[in-house]
Amino acid sequence: MNASASPTSPTSPAFPWRRWLPIGAAALALAALLAWALRPAPLPVQSATVQRGPFEQTIEEDGVLRLQQRYTLASPTAGELQRPGLRVGDNVAAGEAVLVLRPVAPGLIDARTRAVLQQRLGSAQAALAAADAQVARQQVALTQARLDLQRQQALADAHFVSPAAREQAELAQRQAQQAVAAAQAERRVAAFARSEAQAALSLADGGRADSGLWTLRSPVAGRVITLHRDSEGPVSAGQALLDIGDTERLEAVVDLLSGDAARVPEGAPVTLQIGAGLPTLRAHVARVEPVAFTKVSALGIEEQRVNLRIALDEPWPERRALGDGYRVDARIVTLALRDALLVPTAALLRENGRWRVFVVDGASRARLRPVTPGARGPEHAVVESGLQPGERVVLYPGNGVVEGQRVVER
Repeated sequence: MNASASPTSPTSPAFPWRRWLPIGAAALALAALLAWALRPAPLPVQSATVQRGPFEQTIEEDGVLRLQQRYTLASPTAGELQRPGLRVGDNVAAGEAVLVLRPVAPGLIDARTRAVLQQRLGSAQAALAAADAQVARQQVALTQARLDLQRQQALADAHFVSPAAREQAELAQRQAQQAVAAAQAERRVAAFARSEAQAALSLADGGRADSGLWTLRSPVAGRVITLHRDSEGPVSAGQALLDIGDTERLEAVVDLLSGDAARVPEGAPVTLQIGAGLPTLRAHVARVEPVAFTKVSALGIEEQRVNLRIALDEPWPERRALGDGYRVDARIVTLALRDALLVPTAALLRENGRWRVFVVDGASRARLRPVTPGARGPEHAVVESGLQPGERVVLYPGNGVVEGQRVVER
């Protein structure tokens, strides 16, 4: 009878599982440890959450304050300006006298011209004396004509002379009256000529005409803005002398690139910042001027720019501290949305003409996803499609982030 071989029999030795099992387990653990150590480490990134909220698209530019209405007083004629008593910043009332002009003093003349003027004065005085004598002579003739007329009327009433003789006496009286009127007119001409000769000689002798002064008055109530002449001296016709304006009525002027100005609607809200630590002013775009002008930038590039006139919506708490030409920083809102899906602009990538973002999924891996952005601002952009609120996107992905890359929040 054949006996079956047992595991312990010498003919069929048993495999030493108990000896090799710990070694196999240690090898597997070492392999797993090596795989874990050699796997790619997660890339530290910055991320942000896509969320809904208000959105504003703005343009920020500096500008200046200026008067809404500026009045320039100019010299109506050539003359000599008396020293102004006003200074920049002084208050003036409407109709108040602000400047005084004196007629222009004549130029210096030589001895020959002065002698000619003296002779002209003597001739005028002699002509006036002759005119006085002529007036006296004609008045005597008029008296004689009146007496002759009285006698002729008495004789005609007594029928000693004919009516024709009386008519001749009446005509002689009228003729004498006209002769007296003509002599008096010639006397006035001679008197004017003498006055003219006296005035010319007195001014030539160094006299000054203080009569006929021109007084310039303020057209409005306001403050002196610019004093073009602060001393006495000659001025020409049309020369600007003084600027007056109401510093309580100011507006801001901001010049933008023509491409930016085309996006600004009239009535757009504006925030003005006067200076650091000072309160801001609410304003709005009152007018976008329809003409552009060329301006050279700091880099030497010619730019087409457009002026925006901005009206203030609220009074300045210390309005007297503001003035014409003050610099302001303007923040102009071109688009305002109350509820929009927003993504940080730092998360947007443009590849082959398409916009994409890296979205962090639940396994902490970056997934590339196409999106359709709308209006963009300096910090956020409006997402029209491709994202949902609450999703997290990678900021500043750069070249290190690829599809499926494991990431970790920095």
